[in-house]
Amino acid sequence: MKRLLLLPALVLASCNTVYYAAWEKLGWEKRDLLVSAVKSARSEQKEAGEEFQDALTQLQKLTGYRGGNLESAYNKFKGEYEDCEAQAASVRSEIREVDEVARDLFREWEREIRQYENASLAADSRAKLADTRSRFEQLSASLHAAESSMDPVLRQFRDQVLYLKHNLNAAAIGSLRGKADMIQGDIQRLLAQMNRSIAEADRFIQTMK
Repeated sequence: MKRLLLLPALVLASCNTVYYAAWEKLGWEKRDLLVSAVKSARSEQKEAGEEFQDALTQLQKLTGYRGGNLESAYNKFKGEYEDCEAQAASVRSEIREVDEVARDLFREWEREIRQYENASLAADSRAKLADTRSRFEQLSASLHAAESSMDPVLRQFRDQVLYLKHNLNAAAIGSLRGKADMIQGDIQRLLAQMNRSIAEADRFIQTMK
């Protein structure tokens, strides 16, 4: 049974080895891949911030309904919410990629430190590893904080979509007035956290050059 449990890990390790070997042939080391992953996560966060703001704008328009095609207004808001869900999934995926590449980079670095014959060079490399890992931990914490800040907004958007789906009429719209202002506060906190995370990513990228 233990051997069976080890199989997925062994397959994953083998896939990662092939993946990294292919990139190394192209001149990309794990350090380069980590920087690239951080840049991608940064870009996805920027797009997520825009998507959430667009969804809020559509909700504000919907709750400010004064006549017109109510179904069309609802569909626009629902579409923006679905875009937020998709973009949030992209952010989560990029953050997982960042964490995975960083973990593999640090493991490789630790193994290679043990290969040094020169104690002074080994000590210097160990210090650089500790510094890089410390800076990455700050970045990772910021990325995950930004990721978590998406969830309260998504839940509120989801509630509005579901409620309107079952009660799409002027009275239901009226009952939701003021909700957009409450969600706006969460979005402002989300954007602030994302901006901090993006700034942290910028600093990390600069130190890795």
